[in-house]
Amino acid sequence: MLFVLCAHFIVAIFAPILFSRFGRAAFYFLAAVPGISFIWLVSQYQNVYSLTHANPSLEISWVHALGLELSFHMDQLSWLLSLLVLGVGALVLAYCARYFKSNDAGLGGFGAQLLAFAGVMFGLVTADNLILLFVFWELTTVLSYLLIGYARTRVAARRAALQALMVTTFGGLAMLVGLIVLGESAGTYSISGVLDKAPELMSAVGSSGTIIDIAIALILVGAVTKSALLPFHFWLPGAMAAPTPVSAYLHAAAMVKAGIYLIARLAPGFSQTQYWQTIIVVLGLSTMLLGGWRALRQHDLKLILAYGTVSQLGFITLVVGLGGQEAAMAGMAMVLAHGLFKASLFLVVGIIDHQSGTRDIRQLSGVFKSAPKLGVVALIGAASMAGLPPLAGFVAKEAIFTAFIASAVNGPAGPLVGWLVLVGMVVGSVLTFAYSARFFWGGFGTKAKGMATAFKRVDWLFLAAPATLSALTLIFGFLPHVVERWIAPYSAQFPAYDTEGMHLLLWHGFTPALGLSAIVVAGGIGLFLMRGTLESWQRRVQGVIDFERGYRQSVVALDAVAIWVTGRTQRGSLFFYLAVILSTAISAVLAVLFLNEQQWTTNIYFIDPSSPFQMIAGAVIVIGAVAAARANKRFMAVLLVSVTGYGVALLFALQGAPDLALTQMLVETIILVAFVLAMRSLPPRLRERTATGTHRIVRLIIGVGFGATMVVVAIVAMGARIHDPVSLSLPKLAYEGGGGLNVVNVTLVDIRAWDTFGEISVLAMAATGVASLIFVRGRGQRLPRAETVETGSIGKLAQPGFHPAIQVARKFTASSENPWLVAGRTLAPERRSIIIEVVTRLVFHSIIIISIYLLLAGHNGTGGGFAGGLVAGLALTARYLAGGRFELEEATRISAGTLLGLGLAMAALTGLVPLFFGGEIFQSAIFAFDLPIFGHVKFVTSTLFDIGVYLVVVGLVIDVLRSLGSEIDQHEENGMDGFELIEDDEPMEVGR
Repeated sequence: MLFVLCAHFIVAIFAPILFSRFGRAAFYFLAAVPGISFIWLVSQYQNVYSLTHANPSLEISWVHALGLELSFHMDQLSWLLSLLVLGVGALVLAYCARYFKSNDAGLGGFGAQLLAFAGVMFGLVTADNLILLFVFWELTTVLSYLLIGYARTRVAARRAALQALMVTTFGGLAMLVGLIVLGESAGTYSISGVLDKAPELMSAVGSSGTIIDIAIALILVGAVTKSALLPFHFWLPGAMAAPTPVSAYLHAAAMVKAGIYLIARLAPGFSQTQYWQTIIVVLGLSTMLLGGWRALRQHDLKLILAYGTVSQLGFITLVVGLGGQEAAMAGMAMVLAHGLFKASLFLVVGIIDHQSGTRDIRQLSGVFKSAPKLGVVALIGAASMAGLPPLAGFVAKEAIFTAFIASAVNGPAGPLVGWLVLVGMVVGSVLTFAYSARFFWGGFGTKAKGMATAFKRVDWLFLAAPATLSALTLIFGFLPHVVERWIAPYSAQFPAYDTEGMHLLLWHGFTPALGLSAIVVAGGIGLFLMRGTLESWQRRVQGVIDFERGYRQSVVALDAVAIWVTGRTQRGSLFFYLAVILSTAISAVLAVLFLNEQQWTTNIYFIDPSSPFQMIAGAVIVIGAVAAARANKRFMAVLLVSVTGYGVALLFALQGAPDLALTQMLVETIILVAFVLAMRSLPPRLRERTATGTHRIVRLIIGVGFGATMVVVAIVAMGARIHDPVSLSLPKLAYEGGGGLNVVNVTLVDIRAWDTFGEISVLAMAATGVASLIFVRGRGQRLPRAETVETGSIGKLAQPGFHPAIQVARKFTASSENPWLVAGRTLAPERRSIIIEVVTRLVFHSIIIISIYLLLAGHNGTGGGFAGGLVAGLALTARYLAGGRFELEEATRISAGTLLGLGLAMAALTGLVPLFFGGEIFQSAIFAFDLPIFGHVKFVTSTLFDIGVYLVVVGLVIDVLRSLGSEIDQHEENGMDGFELIEDDEPMEVGR
């Protein structure tokens, strides 16, 4: 199973390369992945169905303390759904090779997303952990959003994709709450474990039983939204804006079956909960009727199938969720039958649209004569959808009628409800027959005399996928006993209501179910013959409730509320934002302190007697903070704030925390550089009210109050300790488990590697955010090489005047000797500092070596990837300050985005590789060996993770320098009229 998942995702990553090399033929390579996986799936039949073999399963420890495991299990239900997911997926991908044109844009991304979707669906139906199932569930939502919105230039496609995303995400979030409640109540998040404990959970009384009922109801909300049942059905017809292969796979065979699968998975244990039958019966039956009714007035072939899919999803949900043995057998038979004929019909519509340029049944005529093979394929699919023998749809529908007759007679709901539901199903089946006939007549019938649609010849490669599905539909009809053997182990988990037993057969004899089928055929033919009158009547009768209009009105109302809230909270005032945030923090803490009794620690001291230098550091911090608050220039305020940061670094050093002190000092320096670079675009002076305005008292109260609140929080937190600090065991864990002596670094790259990976991901996103705010061009676009730039042309002042430093710089530039920096000569003489250039040339390489030393030494001594990356970033900062943007470009020929990506990839691979050797994610391996000269060496694989951190930090610094440095430099060079020098040599911008 792991091979199948990895194959789908890995090939999906490289799909764009395949398309750039092979064009649309790359779809065949992608189709081979689910195709080979399908062969593997068939080979597992013996393991899945044999009583002497254990079902295939896989379990990888993830976050064991939270009950999160990468746990997969394939039983009979998973195997059945995987047949559709992989089999239909392979056929649809192969079909895409003929459906799309070689010059269609975005095929690489589309193919990757469709293949990844197949892998995600396989993961969903085989997941044996509730949270893992939810992860795959939401991945299907995201991928379906991308696939529906494939035509990004079409407003309808983008709107439909967003609508599907919003509706299914809402259901997914509701489902997540239910899954967590169910997992916590059962004491396990294993799906098989939860189902084993279902009788115990169902027998709970009082609040415990009510909680389970609510949890199952919330889970059903997720299933209902994903499978497009009322009142969320409207997103599925809208999703027809997607390419037809997407409709055939996602909206017929795969994605919409996710909700059906979830209902089928939980039904053996929870079909008798309080809200289950009500939700399933009411929503299932009403969806079946509404979808069928709406399908009869559509003129687009895809919309006929879309509303038909909505109708049959309601039908299948009603059957699968009933909870009886006969219904489970019939429902799963219909799941397979529906996947075959509906996917085939969608692919047929794609061929019609591709060959004729239209899907409108009012314009199509005589297609059967032009493409008889295509017509036969469509006839088999439509007849199966209508429930005609000898096809899969007929076998499944007969079984459903038989099951519901048995349920009406002996079922727990009672005869009244049972017979009413059966009557509703017969009416819905009549509508199904009618829209099936409408589809075939509309797509292939000959309409007005002399009317004919120009239709190109359909080659066999194009027809192969729908023809294969139609052939399987026919085989299913003649060999239903084979499918029964597949379903029987699953259906055996339910109570039986038919005393004689029920089987999947093509011919049951003259039975009540056959009589109901005859009524369906007669009623369906009658509705089809009355189609003109029916359409006219439907146009006159408007729906009482339009759920899609309700959705749009809800979105509009939400937008209005958002605008109202935004207008009153996002006022563009930094003072207002900070006042709200800090005041809320103060109020929340004070409320907790007053409402709860606190344990105050008695071990409080203000100054460590053994370290009197703390008083000096504290005084520096206080003076810096007060002076920063009173500063009236931005640059001075930033410098004074940095003084407080360096003071904190000194406190860390005095307390024996060199790693924290080094990191704090480096971070403070980088932040100082970033602020100084950014402030070039701001007025030099702060607004007057900052120092002396009416807000001064309020600022003082909030600032002092927040500081005092944090002190109180620290005191209370120390007094609330009831166990020994976890830090006491970290040195032993670091040395024995992580193989290092530096507790801080080993904790970051080994013990808390998950947290660190999340943090470097945030760093990468922050760098991307900074770049997106500043860059107009793509950040991967490179500047010209320095040798192509004229000497002294960058930053030249309009009237530089006379200044000794400028004259020295000019002589330095004119020198024929090698320059101190590669691109230093590009700067105008008045922009150069010889001292900075010389110092940078002298120390740059040394600083880089120090950064590498810190990286490699961090496992056992002070340093690490984060500190090393910051030091390397400071070296690059020095080169930028000395030589300008072209010097930075020469120093960093690898783009920031590439470094960020490489760093994240290396960190991720370091976490995943142990899985292939039987280890856990982010588990480190220790190798000890002897080398000449170096002697005994102990290498820990977490060093590779640290290298990833190093690359991410360097990429972040480069992005900041390019965004706040190089880009702003270029904007100023393009937009300024000139600078002038004043007496204190401070450049003043004029003419803006």
